[in-house]
Amino acid sequence: MTERLLPPREACKRLGISFITLKRRIYSGKIRAVRTPTGRWMIPESEIERIIGGREGVKEVRAIIYARVSSSD
Repeated sequence: MTERLLPPREACKRLGISFITLKRRIYSGKIRAVRTPTGRWMIPESEIERIIGGREGVKEVRAIIYARVSSSD
């Protein structure tokens, strides 16, 4: 059985990254992609699962709260 290949738009949507970021990661070797005979990049679904499962490319969100209280005392 052949593996399902996702177009870049769907891969970006699932990973939560832009197309430019996807393209950079493909060229740097961080994301494995297959080039079709027509020249399009397709990303294997197992590669998306590997990245999501390993939490690669997902940034941790931190919040800093600043509060200032003034009084006349």
